[in-house]
Amino acid sequence: MTINVAVLLAVIVFFRLRRRAHSRSRFDEKMTVVIVLALGVLLAPTPVGEGILNILGQLASGVTQASR
Repeated sequence: MTINVAVLLAVIVFFRLRRRAHSRSRFDEKMTVVIVLALGVLLAPTPVGEGILNILGQLASGVTQASR
């Protein structure tokens, strides 16, 4: 059985972010940031990452045009 590292990190991020904010220490918050950055680096070159980038680009373009 193989586990995709990006999926594993996504699950870890999901469970870490479900916890209440006041119960997190500074170290815990920094660790969450590091894990999310690692997840971003793993997703960026994949088709899923490129799709997310495309959607966010279209959204940003729409917001920019709507503000004119």
